[in-house]
Amino acid sequence: MERRLSAILAADVVGYSRLMGLDEGGTLSALKTHRRDLVDGKIAEHQGRIVKLTGDGMLVEFQSVVNAVACATDIQRRMRERNADVQEERRIEFRIGVNLGDIIFDDNDIYGDGVNVAARIESIARPGGVAISGTVRDHLGKNLDLDFEDTGEHELKNIDRPVRVYHVALAAPFRFENSAATASPEGREREKPSIAVLPFTNMSGDPEQEYFSDGITEDIITDLSKISGLHVLARNTVFTYKGKAVKVQQVARELGVKFVLEGSVRKAGQRVRITGQLIDGADGGHVWADRYDRELTDIFAIQDEITHTIVDQLKVKLLPAEKRAIKAAPTENVEAYTYYLRGREFFHRTSKTYYVLAKRMFGKAIELDPLYARAYAGIADCDSFLFLNYDEKVSLESILANSGKALDIESGLAEAHASRGLALSVGQRYEEAEKEFEQAIASDPNLFEAHYFYARACYAQGKLKAAAHHYERAAEIKPDDYQSVLLLMQVYRSLGRPEDERDAARRGVERAERELAKYPENPRPAYLGANALALIGETERAKEWSARALAIDPDDLLTQYNTACLCCHFGEFDRAFDLLERLLPHANHETKAWVKQDSDFAPLHEHPRWQRVLELAA
Repeated sequence: MERRLSAILAADVVGYSRLMGLDEGGTLSALKTHRRDLVDGKIAEHQGRIVKLTGDGMLVEFQSVVNAVACATDIQRRMRERNADVQEERRIEFRIGVNLGDIIFDDNDIYGDGVNVAARIESIARPGGVAISGTVRDHLGKNLDLDFEDTGEHELKNIDRPVRVYHVALAAPFRFENSAATASPEGREREKPSIAVLPFTNMSGDPEQEYFSDGITEDIITDLSKISGLHVLARNTVFTYKGKAVKVQQVARELGVKFVLEGSVRKAGQRVRITGQLIDGADGGHVWADRYDRELTDIFAIQDEITHTIVDQLKVKLLPAEKRAIKAAPTENVEAYTYYLRGREFFHRTSKTYYVLAKRMFGKAIELDPLYARAYAGIADCDSFLFLNYDEKVSLESILANSGKALDIESGLAEAHASRGLALSVGQRYEEAEKEFEQAIASDPNLFEAHYFYARACYAQGKLKAAAHHYERAAEIKPDDYQSVLLLMQVYRSLGRPEDERDAARRGVERAERELAKYPENPRPAYLGANALALIGETERAKEWSARALAIDPDDLLTQYNTACLCCHFGEFDRAFDLLERLLPHANHETKAWVKQDSDFAPLHEHPRWQRVLELAA
């Protein structure tokens, strides 16, 4: 390893997930064009070295601070020119952060405090802007003809000291003039009011009620998204602010929206109190605010009122089909709705215990409303994973029947198509499954389950690039999900992309650590995270997390399987054999097939005990 002082430029695309949701192919094509025609050339011109590229960002090293900042400002000014004729909501804009600091250079990658600070500064840069650290500003002196805005010291995530941040004062952002062009369809599109719905705060005094406030937020986002006259930011973008104390004007600026809706939910017994306030992001003024104290049975009426109030306040015209879509509630039974939300939360914790609990919640929802399509899809999803990983007694026919029932009730429901796709892929009917996944994504490009399930099916068929794409989208859509990132790590390994593999491992560990803090009784983030820690060389933490997973649930088959993989990594072959011989008598056919094919177990193949493993896996 080599240590050196470098200027680090970190950049990413503003609202990348939203752009991908609007036009995935067009966004990828435009981003590649910008990189090819502008960004790569500017980096070369200013003697920078691209260290890594991610889906929507890059990390660049410079030996000169002046070159780094000059490159950043050149790129941003040229991007404004290139965006001049692009519809506002379809523009690709970068945030760029620059820092000067000590870095570690190892195996063509860079690490260390200098890199971490650059990444954190980039995250608070303005869309289309450049933010620099105080250290960079000091070293620049008067070498560049630029003005700087001192924003004071900032507490940056995972940085142990405050960092002074400056914004480079670029020319005023490009704005479309009020002219005859605004009378065209394109002009009217640009004038659509934009809104971000921040996660409603759970005021119930019980963290276990978090699922309910999150569910209300997501349903309001869904309803507003049905309105063609509004531009609504997707769930994955706004939920990055969950649990954070934020200033609304700052949020509006960072997200590039005109309005922000925030609120709170207090659920107590059969009563619910919901507050909401619509705020103008430009001046922080209240456009509208109200409080609803109602019976829990009025929850859908409250959501409908909030949606219509926002539409009225923003003077948006509703089309007849949009009025019908907003008014259509997923169920008339609020108790069924509550059980469904709880089941969905359990399902996303993804262990055998939670799949069983989720299935029970979905079952209760169906008892209360036999025509609740989403609940049937939920049961099918739980059974699919129980069938795959734990319990062959679950019938494949019943999984297909439940997913089919969901579609019979609500044929256009994206969740139902994703559920059907998963069920078909479990039965290895991959061609049919892919059609269902494509239908789900066409109906809702931001549906996490559609991409996550699709990625799993692609990986099972050896379609590694497609699997990587859909795991990447799943990780973007649900920024708190650790599994999609850690499974993506495995796909990158199979693709022979070690840098991306290590990057996914680091991101996955961060997410798994947060998951463990929330749900310490769940072994899955511990054993998946342990394998990622081993990859990035944190041996002791890897062993601690693995031991923790076994302590939480020593009889869980996937815990045993993944711990055996880790034992092979550390050369603890006898312990790996002990775990395999313990789990295989209870494993299903798919798990037995994994054991025979998994490259992690290759070191065991020449050992005398391997024959016994093969007999148990037969």
